[in-house]
Amino acid sequence: MKLGPHLHRIGNDIVAAYLVETDEGVTVVDAGLAGHWPELLAELSAMGRSLADVRGLILTHGDTDHIGFAERLRRDHGVPVYVHEADAARARGEVKSKAPFGTFKVGAVASFLMYASRKGGLRTTYLSEVITVRDGQVLDLPGAPRVIGMPGHSPGSIAVHVPIADAVFVGDALTTRHVLTGRSGPQPAPFTDDQALALASLARIEDLRATWILPGHGTPWNEGAAEAVRRIKAAAQVG
Repeated sequence: MKLGPHLHRIGNDIVAAYLVETDEGVTVVDAGLAGHWPELLAELSAMGRSLADVRGLILTHGDTDHIGFAERLRRDHGVPVYVHEADAARARGEVKSKAPFGTFKVGAVASFLMYASRKGGLRTTYLSEVITVRDGQVLDLPGAPRVIGMPGHSPGSIAVHVPIADAVFVGDALTTRHVLTGRSGPQPAPFTDDQALALASLARIEDLRATWILPGHGTPWNEGAAEAVRRIKAAAQVG
């Protein structure tokens, strides 16, 4: 799905990943589930591109529903995979999230599990090698993506700001579709290690001049960062 001149999405509102396209090539942000691989190939083809044009993959964090095809892209096609140093062990499968399950609705959970099962989400291939990044780093990749530390969901959660795409990719620093309840709109994400820290981290993106706020789960948000953060704080107070 093309969202803008430099911006594409694969997956859907349950699990999504993104592509940034410039004259220099393609940067992929997050790798969804393993079964998103055919969608990656199809989207590249629709763009007039191929895997040879992919210069790098950035993970917003190391959870299994974000690293889906990452190792395949790295191992078979030589694409470097970047992740924050605090989530490198998670991306390699050495550390697992222990976040609480939280409130849920059976229908929403069933939809998530069925979709994940169809897309290979029950068989995770962890990364063998990663390149670690730090807060504030601008990567030498198409779009000059800037790393913004967003600890809370996980220790190494990041947002990725790409000005040419008018976008910030937030992973699970927030969500616009709660996978456990089905609730829509900007709100805190489930399976978060430290909710208070995650809410505090939103200040890192609140003043960004980016129209698109792009989560790993939910509808792309195009009403700006400030409004998204306002609604998330309001949703957190409601609980």
